[in-house]
Amino acid sequence: MSEIPETAGDVVWQSSPPGSIYDYIRVASFSIGPDGLIEQWSLRAEEQFGLAAAAVIGRDPVDAFMPPELRPRGHRRVTEILDGKEWTGVVPFRLPSPDGGERAQGLAELYVMPSRTAADERAALCIVVDVRALRGIETDLAASQAIFGQSPYGFLLFGTDLTVLRANRRFATVFGGDPDEHRGHTVHDYLSRSEADRMSAALQRVLDTGESVTDLQIVGAAPGGSDRRHWAINLYRVHSGTGRPIGVAGLGIDVTRRHNAAREAADARRNLALLNEAGARMGNSLDLETTARELLDITVPGFCDLASVDLYQALLAGDDPAAGSSDGRGELRRVAFASAVSDGPLAGGEGGEADEAEVGVGDVHRYRFHSPYASALRTARVHTVRGADGGLVHTTLAVPMVAHDTVVGLVQFARAKGSEPFGERDRALATELASRAAVCIDNARLYRREHERALILQRSLLPPGDPEAAGLDIACRYLPGSAESEVGGDWFDVIELPGHRTALVIGDVMGRGLRAAVAMGELRTAVRTLALLDLEPAEVLSHLDEIARGLGAPGGSQQASRVAHKSRDADLGEVYLATCVYAVYDPVTRRCTFANAGHLPPVLVEPGDDPGEPAMLLDVPPGLPLGVGGEPFEEVEVDLPEGALLALYTDGLVESRDHPLDEGLNAFRKTLTDPDRPLEDVCDQVLGSLDTRHGEDDIALLLARIQGLPSDAVGDWRLPREPRSVGRARELARTQLLAWDLGDLVDTTELLVSELVTNALRYGDGEIRLRLLRDRTLVCEVWDAGLVQPRRRRARDTDEGGRGLQLVGLLSAAWGARRTPRGKTVWFELALPDGDAPAAAELTEEQLLSMF
Repeated sequence: MSEIPETAGDVVWQSSPPGSIYDYIRVASFSIGPDGLIEQWSLRAEEQFGLAAAAVIGRDPVDAFMPPELRPRGHRRVTEILDGKEWTGVVPFRLPSPDGGERAQGLAELYVMPSRTAADERAALCIVVDVRALRGIETDLAASQAIFGQSPYGFLLFGTDLTVLRANRRFATVFGGDPDEHRGHTVHDYLSRSEADRMSAALQRVLDTGESVTDLQIVGAAPGGSDRRHWAINLYRVHSGTGRPIGVAGLGIDVTRRHNAAREAADARRNLALLNEAGARMGNSLDLETTARELLDITVPGFCDLASVDLYQALLAGDDPAAGSSDGRGELRRVAFASAVSDGPLAGGEGGEADEAEVGVGDVHRYRFHSPYASALRTARVHTVRGADGGLVHTTLAVPMVAHDTVVGLVQFARAKGSEPFGERDRALATELASRAAVCIDNARLYRREHERALILQRSLLPPGDPEAAGLDIACRYLPGSAESEVGGDWFDVIELPGHRTALVIGDVMGRGLRAAVAMGELRTAVRTLALLDLEPAEVLSHLDEIARGLGAPGGSQQASRVAHKSRDADLGEVYLATCVYAVYDPVTRRCTFANAGHLPPVLVEPGDDPGEPAMLLDVPPGLPLGVGGEPFEEVEVDLPEGALLALYTDGLVESRDHPLDEGLNAFRKTLTDPDRPLEDVCDQVLGSLDTRHGEDDIALLLARIQGLPSDAVGDWRLPREPRSVGRARELARTQLLAWDLGDLVDTTELLVSELVTNALRYGDGEIRLRLLRDRTLVCEVWDAGLVQPRRRRARDTDEGGRGLQLVGLLSAAWGARRTPRGKTVWFELALPDGDAPAAAELTEEQLLSMF
């Protein structure tokens, strides 16, 4: 028993235990004296009827509370009661108002018990209950029973000791038994220890604080079942009618389906996010190994715990991966591995290899024929491999990487023990990720192959290594405008000409990519062929112009010429246009002859110029571009001082969308103010300081520092047209070679000089000129005014002569003839004893006999 304050004044009531019916029903009492009048009026009666004792005591209860039409019957009942008869019934009553009117009407359940006073007179004790309160309790009990018993959700009522006081039938259906059998149980009887501890803590918190708990997620399994179930628990404290806590009510809803749906939705969102990330990250580098690592970065740990990528060795070598790999036993190289749980490689599982755990990144290996990995490669289908007993991995997906119906490798996705096993959606996602990675890897393979081919093409179209030339120090740079093809229409060349002369060529085919590169290759080949004919620069450009026009015509240059003569309005869109500068430098005279076909002018920096003064643009008439035709090309001779710097370049270096040509030329000229710097440093400075906007156009840069042949490296004599000049020529050659300390070449040189001078006397005209040049090789030239060039032929057995040129060809490293403005020049070249040029082999007996 305990005492709690009530609402009526300061009265303290003795309260019944929690849950008593009297907490909800207030029972009132009063007594009737022997005279039939109210003698006593309880405080509960005052609360229930709203009338104080002073207003009621001494009044007839029938007249005070009953309606007039029921008063006669009421008086008879009172008489019977006072005669000693008990009575129980429902009596209507009215409540008088203080002003004499009727306040309200009601219905009371009345229990009248006869009694006696101290004088042994008959009286009565009346107990009154408001029927409306009883009906409300009956309704509440019926509703509570309906909710508790018929609810589709599990319902528990816990006492203050956290044991089950009551369970509904739904709860008993899930956990077995009859609802009454669950009384006295605790949550530890239904849940695992960890989940039961969570539930007990939540119950205690609700009981202590009165704060409700909603949507408490509990995981467990029903008795006799292995499936994990998910419940959402709502807890709230239950009070008695007096407000005292009597326990905690719990409502449990099975949300397993909702949880599974949410998990599937989360998995779908994760899969979509992985696919989006794969599309954004994979394949950007066009590198096989990088793409494989990107795939693992995306999937570990978001999709799996461990993963590896194996690619066919043939694929990495640039070959077709389909060759020799149809049975799944081809050589593979592990190119990537990632793990979120261990640094070790993937361990072999069911049907795998015993040595699988030893495969590391970079290792080349094979899968056994009957292994699931080889089967996946062979069939191009995903295989699920169970992990080995006692191992880290419990499931592995062996996913073939298929691109364009060709298997290029294998990716393994593994999940460690404790993670969820792979489902059908996971298999589909793994297949999609592997397929996307395979396409990116195959694209990278194709790009690598095309890149290597482009590099081969580039190397074949440009001078190999660092060009060398007599009397010149050369440096060059080439940057293609197309990163995909690595080649373009710009080119340069350094061509050695007879007499230690050098042809410097730079050109630009309009357009970009392989189409321009092919046209450039044809023009470059033509330039080298024309240069070997030792034509003048203007003639070279004229022939190139015809060739360029032939590139755009189906029938070649002759057809193009005929079409051009018929119609001067020919469609230039079908013609390959190009610009070119062709220059021939003579190191003996340090004179350079230029011819220009619509190209930018050369730039010259003289050694005596002010360091702050910009370089000089040479005034070379530009002419029309190659492929246009119709106009001749002009030549300009320029004497270049020793130590001067000559620069040839293409428009990609000095022109872009944001910078006009004049601005680029001025900036380029200002970077070439110091001719004494190393040429490699000058090239780097030019490309680094100019805003080249690389990628808009090709860039070619050719720098040459003038270093003429010294006078002591040149022997030049003029001989009269008389027979004794042959001996004089041999004597001059012998003397000069001995002065140069080239005694090993004296005999050969005397013999060949004698042959050439003799031919000049027999078949040439005018004065004879003999010149010896020493640089990396020894060059001998014999000049005369005759226009007929010698032609080497095989002499017949009956011929007494005609074998001199055969002898020259056999004993020299090279020989030839070229036209000059006043005749021709016949020359031969010998390798120096310590030189790099190929030496002429000694004649065998068979070679000597073959000349006769």
